[in-house]
Amino acid sequence: MPNITDSKCVLVIGATGGIGRALAASIQALPSKPTVIVSGRRKDRLEELAKTGLKTIQFDANADADSLKEFVDELLEQYPQLDTVVFSAAVQHEYDFTKPETLDLKKFYSELNLNYITFVTLITYLLPHFFKLGEKGQPCFLLPITSNLGIAPGAWTPCYSATKAALHSLTLSLNEQLRDTNVSIMEIMPPLVESELHDTAGNTEKVAQYWMPLDKFMSDVMDGLKRGDKVVAVGMAAEQYERFEKGKEEIVHAVMEGWKTW
Repeated sequence: MPNITDSKCVLVIGATGGIGRALAASIQALPSKPTVIVSGRRKDRLEELAKTGLKTIQFDANADADSLKEFVDELLEQYPQLDTVVFSAAVQHEYDFTKPETLDLKKFYSELNLNYITFVTLITYLLPHFFKLGEKGQPCFLLPITSNLGIAPGAWTPCYSATKAALHSLTLSLNEQLRDTNVSIMEIMPPLVESELHDTAGNTEKVAQYWMPLDKFMSDVMDGLKRGDKVVAVGMAAEQYERFEKGKEEIVHAVMEGWKTW
């Protein structure tokens, strides 16, 4: 089964902190020694990462379609061997609909764009390149990072939860549509994990006592990626996946086969 050790060139989007940064380092450490490119907004963090041998690109993924197309074109010109993309970029904000006057809709739309629309846009531009690599026998991979909150939402962070649910649903559709191609989807589904993401939400102090340590999380994730698991769910996310989501792939396939006969 194709797995992360088949990757020759990996891009990690949103890699200047947290899970993305740890994933980039773990993939770089594989015996297969893939080229690992990291992108993010923070120049100082990228300079730190460059010192470890990672390739770096300064880029804000919360962008419009034209900017993302330009990014992909320049990326592929520089790294034509790119075969794997990890999408780790995300923000998380709290919204209280009992106080609708306090909702910042621009922030809400921005969160929706970064957490979901950007991924859809990027893969639309990347898939033709991946299919061409497939003609040469190269497996390719898309690794979206979802969340257990995409299964059972955190009501305090409704936009984040909804985007992760949408991303999870999309991976089911992608796995079905791409099943006969060279492109594999390996969805990474974290529980509450030690991450700078919570600094943005302003709730780090509240959640730190409950989160899974990042090093433990990464160990479990890399084991799943080396197996080529379609869903790499960890900790509480694994429990929720087993209870509510396992088996949906077969249902999606059966419905798709039925759709073809209509």
